[in-house]
Amino acid sequence: MRVLARVEAALLRQTGYLFPWTPVLLATGIGLYFGVRVEPDWSVYAGLVCLGIALVALRRWLPPGVGTLAIGGALIAAGFILAGVRAHMVAEPVLSWRYYGPVEGRVVAMDRSASDALRLTLDQVRIGDVPQERRPQRIRLSVHVPTGAIAPWQRIMTTGHLSPPQGPVEPGGFDFRRHAWFQRLGAVGYTRVPIMTIAPATEGIDGIRVTAIRMAISQRVRQILPGEIGGFAAAVTTGDRSGMGQEALSSLRASNLAHLLAISGLHMGLLTGFVFVACRLGLSLCPPVALRLPVRKVAAVLALCAATLYLLLSGGNVATERAFVMVSVMLGAVLIDRRAISLRAVAVAAVIVLVLRPESLLSPGFQMSFAATTALVAVFGALREMRPMPGPNWLKPVAGVVMSSAIAGLATAPIGAAHFNTMSHYGLLANLLSVPVMGLFVVPSAVVAALLAPFGLEAIALTVMGWALHWILTVSDWVSHLDGAQGFVVSPPWYILPLVAFGALWMALWQGHARWAGAVPVVLAFLLWNSGHRPDVLIAENGGLVGVMTDKGRALSKSKGSGFVAGVWLENDGDGVDQIEAALRWPDSDIVQRYPLKGFEIIHITGKRAARAFDECQENQIIISAVALALHGSCGVFDPERLYETGSLSVSNGKLTSSADMTGHRLWSPKPAGDRHSNQAQ
Repeated sequence: MRVLARVEAALLRQTGYLFPWTPVLLATGIGLYFGVRVEPDWSVYAGLVCLGIALVALRRWLPPGVGTLAIGGALIAAGFILAGVRAHMVAEPVLSWRYYGPVEGRVVAMDRSASDALRLTLDQVRIGDVPQERRPQRIRLSVHVPTGAIAPWQRIMTTGHLSPPQGPVEPGGFDFRRHAWFQRLGAVGYTRVPIMTIAPATEGIDGIRVTAIRMAISQRVRQILPGEIGGFAAAVTTGDRSGMGQEALSSLRASNLAHLLAISGLHMGLLTGFVFVACRLGLSLCPPVALRLPVRKVAAVLALCAATLYLLLSGGNVATERAFVMVSVMLGAVLIDRRAISLRAVAVAAVIVLVLRPESLLSPGFQMSFAATTALVAVFGALREMRPMPGPNWLKPVAGVVMSSAIAGLATAPIGAAHFNTMSHYGLLANLLSVPVMGLFVVPSAVVAALLAPFGLEAIALTVMGWALHWILTVSDWVSHLDGAQGFVVSPPWYILPLVAFGALWMALWQGHARWAGAVPVVLAFLLWNSGHRPDVLIAENGGLVGVMTDKGRALSKSKGSGFVAGVWLENDGDGVDQIEAALRWPDSDIVQRYPLKGFEIIHITGKRAARAFDECQENQIIISAVALALHGSCGVFDPERLYETGSLSVSNGKLTSSADMTGHRLWSPKPAGDRHSNQAQ
């Protein structure tokens, strides 16, 4: 009872400060849903609904402080239910075999792949004679041949290779199948055949009209600003990244400036902030208006209209939607005379995003966006309650910019390192030299260009934008080529980010001296970061690549092929070498690749010739083959048929683990037996 009394007293002291914990508890439930290995049936959801109702009702008979814990339990149950309902709502057919043949569909999105190939997302798909009930509703196709102009909403046809979305490239790794499930992508593939347009975009549909406007703006921007600068300008104004080359993208990533490319919270915040300030100042300069109208609220409405227009013209991707929700909540607070920037406003925005898209919790974009925002609001809120900063007034804006970049960088660094396995050592320098230019020149120039466009004078403002973007690209290129500009980080165990998040949120949200207890899990997480043991052996799910950990790093069985898998393995190891260099670590072999390990031998067979030349099958051998094998003996054989069931494999301390074991049976990962067949179009 004494412990219960202390909990009651501690919670009572937090009265009035508990609402920001709402998205944290919802996120806990969402995380639990994605963490289970067996898809819950409807009885589980019914039980959780009853539990949530019971906890809310029970609060009436509990002491006020302890009753808050009951509400917390109900919110966790609600998060679990939200994630499950969303997963069932987006359910669409997924291709369960490899397909080659005619592909037809309507273009709904265009971007570029990691290999710089044009990538098309199609809906209203038709593939061969596949019946509609088994036909994916959306597919993504990389185009590896020169093609003519393709516009969104056109109906196209080609001949392509399709396959189901790939599972994790290693057990416990990022699950692209889950990501594709929530994007309603039922197949991915490529084509080396020219694209044919078989129907133009249908007229009279609002979505098509908005897309046509977007593409026209993008084309006009790139016409005025050619090259990489024009591609950068099109990306930050319309979300069209097709004009950005891989070299510029690599420099932006290495210098920690890639966030300037994505239309997210920074862009939306700068745009709405500029419109709000400009409208408020402009209206205030007109005394009759300023005396009769609530200028602040009118400016908030106009800024919200500008944000809505930006959302539509930028393509409305998930990051932009999330940023729009955040600024809408803050501008809404202005309209109801509440503080616009507060932890409560951030919490409201997070709740809205999690309710609409629970799967966003797993994305680095959501995590980094809200981590940076929460840290900035918490730190500057604490500073606001302290004495004014010493020093001359002209220095305070500079100090604010430096502090903002440092706080946001520190808050997002662990997340970026965990997801992307890299750290930009000069990211703070690059952001200090670039973010003010984005706010002072790029965004205002974009707004002025939009106002001048009806008069045909947009080139004036776009030229200024081009100068500013040229500066940013110059900074990114310079920083990315500094010695030691980019470091590589080993992938942490799964529990590291939750520990960091819990500790950081405790320090930001809890009131009183006990908040500093949150530093304990943060420090512990960093101490444990490198405690995770990387697998001794990794095996690709198609049997095309094997990686063995050595004293010099991971040795790869092939110097080319399965490049994406090889890249992810090396990144997760924190290894900065490429596939060719990693393949040099593999001992020389004949057509059958062999690697001796303590107690057993890894044998990799990649072709029919190697398969014909191999007839061993001993107890201490693990045989990986990209072609079907018919061996008899006590060896462990993983050929395509068996790998189809297991997915990618890892061996650690003599224990074999499969992706199927780690993922379990979920909506996005079932592999029913008997549903595997090839489809060859004649």
